[in-house]
Amino acid sequence: MLTVICETPGVLRAVESAIPTRASNDVLLRIRRVGVCGTDLHIFSGNQPYLAYPRVMGHEISGTVEEAPQGSFLQRADVVYVMPYLSCGTCVACRQGKTNCCVNIQVLGVHRDGAFTEYLSVPAPFVHKAEGVTLDQAAMVEFLSIGAHGVRRADIQHGQRVLVVGTGPIGMAAALFAHLRGGIVTALDTRPDRVDFCRKHLGAAAGVLIGPNDVQELSALTHGEFYDVVLDATGNARAMERGFQFVAHGGKYVMVSVVRDNITFSDPEFHKREATLLGSRNATMEDFETVLTAMRAGQIPTAALNTHRMALADVPANFSTLLDPAMGVVKALIEC
Repeated sequence: MLTVICETPGVLRAVESAIPTRASNDVLLRIRRVGVCGTDLHIFSGNQPYLAYPRVMGHEISGTVEEAPQGSFLQRADVVYVMPYLSCGTCVACRQGKTNCCVNIQVLGVHRDGAFTEYLSVPAPFVHKAEGVTLDQAAMVEFLSIGAHGVRRADIQHGQRVLVVGTGPIGMAAALFAHLRGGIVTALDTRPDRVDFCRKHLGAAAGVLIGPNDVQELSALTHGEFYDVVLDATGNARAMERGFQFVAHGGKYVMVSVVRDNITFSDPEFHKREATLLGSRNATMEDFETVLTAMRAGQIPTAALNTHRMALADVPANFSTLLDPAMGVVKALIEC
């Protein structure tokens, strides 16, 4: 089978490898689609904090079942999606149902090899039927779930003012689900194309470009009160620090993105707001179900989100083009 390995930052190599042998409690999948995530781009660029090379990337997965354990609810040729956060089920986080931040988590494509390949063996509890959605849509469930999880962490209420800072795919997902929960969403980014996309397709009520006057614009949009909820999806430490100033008194700040750096903030400013600071990592099955329900209801513009495609064999030569802002990539899908 064809497999694409990221050997070191910036170096991708296509190799022929053996189809994996299915372990007794695994499902052998024929990979059909893999979404390219910011995590994959960070791995390729060399700035992913939880990774050792070489690595087979890819954790936004849809496929079909080749083999399943005896007695499984899955049958050969079933269309499935994968929960790529392989949790232990027994640690302090898992015992609270917070499998997304499992102490012993193994994320496909990060801690262990992922889906830039033709076949993958995955523990059966993490493989789920993708009923009522297409292969393309099933490969988009995971990244949308990360945004949905951040919105759920914030417990956004109808009519609250919500600022999403950073409108890559995760930020777009946060904007969409904040809107679906009744939030009045403003998108903030350096790229006008992405801000416009949020307004055109994802229900954002306003968009502001980062620049010399952005604070004044955000103030004017909120009558000087700023935002009940701020969600950061920038992956930039300075932007994450700056975001504290956009939180209204009594508001919440949710950090969806992760960076290697330490984050600092003004304690007096934080305290006078009695602000709530929340981390948001990965997603849970509850978030996956939220996304699938919205997808089946036609509430997610998946065709607009999927801006680019490439074949698995073309990944080594063409993957770097996805980093070019001029390409206008929102979500690229790799076809296997």
